[in-house]
Amino acid sequence: MFLVLSLAALLPLGVSASASPPQKGFDEIARQADSARIADRMTEAIGFYREGVRLRASWSEGWLWLGNLLYDQDRYSEAQASFAHFVALAPKPGPVWALKGLCEFEMRDFDRSSQDLQTWVHGDFHGSGDLTEVAAFHWALLQTHQGHFAQALYVLADRSQRGGESPVLVEAMGLASLRMPNLPEDYSPEFRERVWLAGKAAFYVSLHDFARGQEYSRRLLAEYGQQPDVHYFQGTLLKFQLEPAKAAQEFRKELEISHQHVPAMLELAQFEIDGSDLTEALSLARHAIEIEPTNPDTHHILGRALLAAGQAKESAQELESAERLAPQSSAIHFHLAAAYRELGRKEDAQREMNAYVSIKKREGNLDRAAGGRDTEHPLEGPQ
Repeated sequence: MFLVLSLAALLPLGVSASASPPQKGFDEIARQADSARIADRMTEAIGFYREGVRLRASWSEGWLWLGNLLYDQDRYSEAQASFAHFVALAPKPGPVWALKGLCEFEMRDFDRSSQDLQTWVHGDFHGSGDLTEVAAFHWALLQTHQGHFAQALYVLADRSQRGGESPVLVEAMGLASLRMPNLPEDYSPEFRERVWLAGKAAFYVSLHDFARGQEYSRRLLAEYGQQPDVHYFQGTLLKFQLEPAKAAQEFRKELEISHQHVPAMLELAQFEIDGSDLTEALSLARHAIEIEPTNPDTHHILGRALLAAGQAKESAQELESAERLAPQSSAIHFHLAAAYRELGRKEDAQREMNAYVSIKKREGNLDRAAGGRDTEHPLEGPQ
């Protein structure tokens, strides 16, 4: 169990006593439940809260306290059921989405946990700092598990800045950096050192301690340079340090090892767009689409290359495909707005800019979950 939460910080959350007519015995049961909880008689309190919500199923505060007490005892399945009742009743369940998601994580119901933590990320952040720290970290773990590595590193980099080094943080950063869709302690031991070296490099680079970061990344290259994703990772570090030529060399080395490494292709395509070698950019992006036609990043980068090449109509078509695949990507909406402006489609461009602004506001909630960030994370993917 990661934390003991005080619900004093969570109330009021729009909870209220039942609007239904009083039932015999409820008021006394509720009083006994609160008294037992305040006196730290937790087993007794759980019993009283169970009886209270049985008598009055709409007692949202009772469900909330019951869930919290069960969570504190690592009874995650029972706690999750209580929190589910609460979020169904309360008009503003707020941080309880995070508590419910944390229970589901412990239950290894990762899809539902990710959905609930995502709801929390995009909502209003009330609740304690401890809850924010724990929920944001677990959300990052799930992003890695689902293959959303850049999003995971977005949060983990700020954990390193705010909380300092810890073994579990380094491991989590290593997994995301090497694009391994695993949870900590849930992968083959043969990868432990590789993950640790990548995690240490990512940790120090996130603190802008580039010398120490490169120390670990050089060790990673020396020992595992022929393994997939290692040169790609080195390229992302060099890109963040504003060494694009060296970064491009690493991405090309990655393609020599992993011929169909789409992220490396897209990174190189971005360099070529910025460097105005649009023929190469278009070739790389089209090759990436052939390999991963359902990856929104491939359509996004091709759309950007086409726009830079003056092919606004074709650019809009690719960016529309990207948007269908990733409707919550602010960058895709931004570039699609630019394509529509080139085509003279002013209303469509404004709609996309409105979507861009709306999503960026929601992404601000992620910044708050991550503790706020003041720089682009070094390991983020195509933008």
